[in-house]
Amino acid sequence: MMRRVKRGVVTGLLSLGALGVQAQELGSWGLEYQPLAKVVHGTQTLSMPWAGGFNAPQFSAIDLNQDGQNDLFAFDRMSNRVSTYLRVADAAGKLSWQYAPQYEALFPADLRNWALLRDYDCDGRPDLFTHANGGDIRVYRQETDARGQLTFKLASSQLQFYNTPNNSGNIFASAYDIPAIDDIDGDGKLDLLMLDFVLGTTLTWYRNVSPTCGGLDFRLETNYWGRLSTCFASCTGFAFNAQCRAAAPQHTGGAFFATLDLDGDGDRDLLTSRDQCPELVSLRNDGTATQALMQAAGLSTQFPPGTTPVRLPNFPGAYYLDVTFDGLPDLLLSPTLPDNADQIRLRETTWLYENTGTATIPAFTYRQADFLQGQMVDVSEAAAPTFLDVDGDGLLDLLVANGGDAPTAGTYRSALHYYHNDGTATEPAFTLVSEDYLELAAKGLLHLKPTVADLNRDGAADLAFGASQGGTGRVWYLLNQAAAGQPVRFEVAQLQELPGVGTLLAPAPTFADLNGDQYPDLLLGTNEATGAGSLRYYPQVPGAATLQFTLMDDDFGEVRNPDGNRPTNLQPLLTDLDKDGKLDLLTTDNFGQVRFFADITSQASPFDGLTDLFYQPLTQQYGAARLGTSANLHLGLAAADLTGDQQPELLIGLQEGGLQSFRVRRETETAVRSPRATFSFQVYPVPATDRATVETPLPTRLTVLDLTGRVVLTSSQPGRAHQLNLQGLAKGVYVVRAEGINGQLATRRLVVR
Repeated sequence: MMRRVKRGVVTGLLSLGALGVQAQELGSWGLEYQPLAKVVHGTQTLSMPWAGGFNAPQFSAIDLNQDGQNDLFAFDRMSNRVSTYLRVADAAGKLSWQYAPQYEALFPADLRNWALLRDYDCDGRPDLFTHANGGDIRVYRQETDARGQLTFKLASSQLQFYNTPNNSGNIFASAYDIPAIDDIDGDGKLDLLMLDFVLGTTLTWYRNVSPTCGGLDFRLETNYWGRLSTCFASCTGFAFNAQCRAAAPQHTGGAFFATLDLDGDGDRDLLTSRDQCPELVSLRNDGTATQALMQAAGLSTQFPPGTTPVRLPNFPGAYYLDVTFDGLPDLLLSPTLPDNADQIRLRETTWLYENTGTATIPAFTYRQADFLQGQMVDVSEAAAPTFLDVDGDGLLDLLVANGGDAPTAGTYRSALHYYHNDGTATEPAFTLVSEDYLELAAKGLLHLKPTVADLNRDGAADLAFGASQGGTGRVWYLLNQAAAGQPVRFEVAQLQELPGVGTLLAPAPTFADLNGDQYPDLLLGTNEATGAGSLRYYPQVPGAATLQFTLMDDDFGEVRNPDGNRPTNLQPLLTDLDKDGKLDLLTTDNFGQVRFFADITSQASPFDGLTDLFYQPLTQQYGAARLGTSANLHLGLAAADLTGDQQPELLIGLQEGGLQSFRVRRETETAVRSPRATFSFQVYPVPATDRATVETPLPTRLTVLDLTGRVVLTSSQPGRAHQLNLQGLAKGVYVVRAEGINGQLATRRLVVR
């Protein structure tokens, strides 16, 4: 029997007292990101199909891998999810972007609404500015830890300004607005420019008055920067050196601001946009760096000039950074939306304008509407995957539903995307065949959540899904009319509601035999307020002439969020993920967590679950999923063995409309383990007190375990000489396990007195 162990990671010296031991217990396995298969759209093989998609990303430059070159950071406002991309070169030296999820866990987990990287302390490394609850601006300073990895240390939880004792306070930032964080006056220090909190139409300039670069001391310099008023009666309404005319506001949502020198005259010009508006407006500064002046003659609603002007569906945000590898900052555009209440198309939301001018006088030329996004699987939003052998060739194909999409001249509705598996039993490969499999879009469904099960026990896989139609949620099913092993045959005209379920909010079904009667039963996630919980158990009535399900438990497992409340947008999946022959439960919800409940048929309520499932290669720790969190977050789950290794692969559908793929990572941390190959090494002194030295003949990583198999110390960097800090360890006998970079293993006893 495998032991559960606790994992801990220490930097520099191995030290129990410095960091302690991770509280979450894990078994002998976890999950690790791994691209599942190549994916083809038309004639194009996607370069990053499993990166997860985009909805409303905010882009910043940062050197992730400390190689002296800027990489790419994206923060998606709809999901509050971070994604990271490395600048890489192929054998011929051609540069491109590569999805690099290993860096995402290095950023704070609680980023909300907006996150921008700007260097405030002049050390050449961008720091992190983000919104905090209550309207505060939080700042994290970028640092490097003992392993050379970037890390972020909280520098300020609340930026403040000080003019006089009676004119001071916190700098309030609306959750819906995006401020400009830039050196407005050219003194080398970062300032803030944002919509005035009181007036709501003018721009407030908070000037950085720190004595030297690196401070965060601000003064309210003016609440009438540029002598400009933003008039919300229309999308492009402004007043210059005047107040807005009295009119009923038509656009009272958020506002976006970015500053850059568009004309090379040494001062900051303005780019701005508004909610429910497609334009990005440019305003030329006809004043100076310290005395800005905007005038009607400098306004352009056809920005950029000389190319396709910006016309995103809604609320464009602009990000000025080099993404074409020529050293000139380009312009990336994406929506600044916190949700998709307006039901816009979210597949082409990353517009690239290449800088074809110079660094001092940029000129922007439209290049594409799907920067990076076009290299990903992206079905618009709220991707929900499942597997089904559609053509009966013995290989599982991929079906991906979405929460909704608005095609050209179409209405917003859900559809089912069909990717045919044209690979092999050990190496899957997917080709997009249809973006509306079974033509379900005509049904006017939203938030489609598909699953596959043999509902009528005839050996052929059937299709079921939860969805909303006309504001009412139901579970539907289609019985497969084909024989087992043959290409599936679904008659959409025979689509039926699943008996015994009724109407529920946000239904998300999964099926398996939970009571041992050989009939597939239903577990259903729901947002329905009636009943005790969000997860409901409906056993199938055995022997019935037609399918029939009966509610038995409206709070199955008593699944709760970390705050103790019932989960929202709960998506369950029944599968044997750890391959122990017993049925497990995986769930996701709007917290962005993936929770694993082992052997649920043997568990009593409330279920005991794990969240620290995901291996982080840079920290060599297991942690919770980093999939975002928001009130409107919808995630999907699917698992199957697609590579023939007897281990399931896990697909997670993200709010951004894309997919991420994970493999099961087997790793047993025990005091007794069959070595693959061995070598001799030394541990001294014997006995040891507060310190010990370990010398190995080849570079190794160390793990120190007690005699119960519990991990008490680990090292992350390979080396031939290791210093162990034993302070905090109880007296007794331990095992030092050394693993060489070539895979060899060896163990030695360590006695602590």
